[in-house]
Amino acid sequence: MTEQKASNELRVAIAGLGSIGTKIATALDQGIEGLALSAVAVRDPAKHQAFLNGLRHQPKVMPIDQLGDAADIVVECAPSNHLRSIVEPAVKRGKAAVVVSVGGLLDNFDLVDLARANGGRILVPTGALIGLDAVNAAAVGTIHSVKMVTRKPIDGLRGAPFIVQNKIDIDNLREPLKLFEGSAREAAKGFPANVNVAVALSLAGIGPDRTQMQVWADPTVTRNVHRIEVEADSARFSMGIENVPSENPKTGMITALSVIALLRKQRATLCVGT
Repeated sequence: MTEQKASNELRVAIAGLGSIGTKIATALDQGIEGLALSAVAVRDPAKHQAFLNGLRHQPKVMPIDQLGDAADIVVECAPSNHLRSIVEPAVKRGKAAVVVSVGGLLDNFDLVDLARANGGRILVPTGALIGLDAVNAAAVGTIHSVKMVTRKPIDGLRGAPFIVQNKIDIDNLREPLKLFEGSAREAAKGFPANVNVAVALSLAGIGPDRTQMQVWADPTVTRNVHRIEVEADSARFSMGIENVPSENPKTGMITALSVIALLRKQRATLCVGT
């Protein structure tokens, strides 16, 4: 009976054990209905050995391009420049890939066609943004406009390509500064570690070119603050959320929790939300 249950479990592999990956691995190890942690890929295995030794069930440590051999679902928790090397082998094998660095998906959108051709799936978690269910539902009808304003503490924006290329000094700010205004696609290029939420919003709604985005550096906030306004034929709604940063100031704590919630849905008896 135990063997039959184990064979019905979905195997989950994680690429990257940073602030997001370690939380997901811990949750899987503690137990999620119908799922088991089977493998991980990390750049420096020795660095993470103590964490892995603390897990009840030891996953295999594998190269990122082989995770699809050891799992039914591969979770991408790595820097966005590794997205393709993680997702492509998984979907080619007909497996599911959970993409956290969704901003990087825009430059690799052929992966969606590759997944379709091979029976794979690409799953984008809600991440740091509430209300994607409402946007998904509105998109079945007609959405007229989507606008998003993101305000981040200084620490969460340092090193962003847009700031570096334009030589913007954000370290001495005493009041909020609007850094960027434009499409979600352009925002993803300029702030690849900061606006995954905007790209997820755009994919749920009217696309990255029509979704409008502002990015502010704000020394008066300690959380990642997002405000969204949607005009549709079915509803007009606005959403606001203030996310507590994780150990990585560029990432909110809720991002890892969102991936865990998505994984729970894969085999849950009761699913709430679209």
